[in-house]
Amino acid sequence: MTESTASDLNLYMTGVGVAARQASRVMAAAPTAAKNLALQALARRLRQAGPALAKANARDLAAAAKAGLDAPLLDRLKLTPAVIATIAEGCEQLAAMHDPVGEITGVKRRPSGISVGQMRVPLGVFGMIYESRPNVTIEAASLAIKSGNACILRGGSEALHSNLALAQLVSLALAEAGLPAEAVQMINTTDRAAVGLLITMVEFVDVIIPRGGKGLIARISAEAKVPVIKHLDGNCHTYVDAEVDFQQALTVVINAKTQKYSPCNATESLLVHAEAAGDFLPHIGALLTARGVELRGCPRTLALLGPLPGAVVTAATEADWSEEYLAPILSIKVVDSLAEAIAHINRYGSHHTDAILTTNHANAMRFLREVDSASVMVNTSTRFADGFEYGLGAEIGISTDKLHARGPVGLEGLTSMKWVVLGQGEVRN
Repeated sequence: MTESTASDLNLYMTGVGVAARQASRVMAAAPTAAKNLALQALARRLRQAGPALAKANARDLAAAAKAGLDAPLLDRLKLTPAVIATIAEGCEQLAAMHDPVGEITGVKRRPSGISVGQMRVPLGVFGMIYESRPNVTIEAASLAIKSGNACILRGGSEALHSNLALAQLVSLALAEAGLPAEAVQMINTTDRAAVGLLITMVEFVDVIIPRGGKGLIARISAEAKVPVIKHLDGNCHTYVDAEVDFQQALTVVINAKTQKYSPCNATESLLVHAEAAGDFLPHIGALLTARGVELRGCPRTLALLGPLPGAVVTAATEADWSEEYLAPILSIKVVDSLAEAIAHINRYGSHHTDAILTTNHANAMRFLREVDSASVMVNTSTRFADGFEYGLGAEIGISTDKLHARGPVGLEGLTSMKWVVLGQGEVRN
C-alpha cells in the first residue's frame, strides 16, 4: 500500500467512524415507532428486491466458485429466496418485539430516601466483521436499528456485491422512517487494512463482533483495541445416555448432524453411553452412512461399526475430538458414564452448544448444570442454537464468552445497563 493510498483509507474510515458516532446519538433517542417503521420498510424492500439481489448474489457466487472457495463457504454465500424470506421475517419479528431500550428495572428505595435502579441503554456503535454470509448484513442491521445502535459492517470480499445491494435497502428503509442512513454503514472497500483500522478505532467504535472462521476471529481477538464479542468455533456434541428413547435419539442425532453441515451449531461429535452403544451405534451408523457421512470413532466404536456394509469408518485421532468439520464427518466415542461424557465435552468442546438425550431427569439436570457451554440442551437438536429459533428475532452471532453476552446475541446483547438514581432533594450526610 502506498502512503497516499493509506492516507485515503484512513480518511475514509475516519469519516465512517464520525458518521456512525453521530448517528448513534440519534438512534439512542429514536422512538420505538420509528425503529419499527424502518424494520417493516426493510422487510418490504427485501421482498420486492428479489431479482436485483439474485443478480448481485450470482455475481459473487460465480467469482467465488472460480476462486475455488470451499463448498461450506459457498453454501453460506447463497442468498436464496428462502434466505431472503427468512431475513425479511426476522425484521418483522423484531418490529413486533418489545423494545427494551429505556427500561428501568430493579428500583429499590434506600434508607437515605433515594431510589436506585438500572436502565437498559444501547451500546453505541458496534463493528461487525464477517465472512461469506450476506444474510448477516440484514441480521446485524435490523438488530442495530431495534436496539438503538449504529453499526459499521465489513463483510467478506467474496460477498461484496450482495452486501452492498442489501446495505442500500437498509439505507432506504432508514430514510423512509426518518432515521439517519449512516446508522448502518457498509465498508465499501475490500482492502484488508480497513479491518485493522476498524478494530482500533476506540474513539468511534464501542464493541467489535467478528463472525466467521477461526482464523479471522483469532486475528481480530489478538489485534483489536476495541472490546470483542466472539466465538472461535462450533464443536458441538450430542450425548446419548444409557436411559434413552431409542427412536427419538435416532431422529434427533440425524437432524443435529445432517439437517445442514455448514452451520456452527451442527453436531460434530457423538458420545454414546456404553450401555446403549451396542444397540444404538449400528442403527445410527447405518442411517448416517446412507446419508454419506464419514464416521471417525474410538476403538469400541470401530468394533461396533466396522462390519457395517458400506460404512466409511476410520480411527479417530486426538485432533478429531476438537474438530469443527462443517462437513459430512462425525466423530464418535463410547463413554462409560455421564461424568465421562461431561468431562469430554468440557475438555474438547468449544463451549458453544451441547445436548443430552435421556429419559433420566436427574442426569438431564446434572448435564445442564455441569456442561460449560453457552447453550445446553435436553432431548433436542443442537441445530436449534440460533437467535431466530430462540425467539430473538435475529442474532448478531453466538458468543462463547462469559462476560456481557453468552449464546445467541440478540437485542439485549446489544445493550448494557447503567445505574439511575431518583431523588427528591436528598443529600448525603
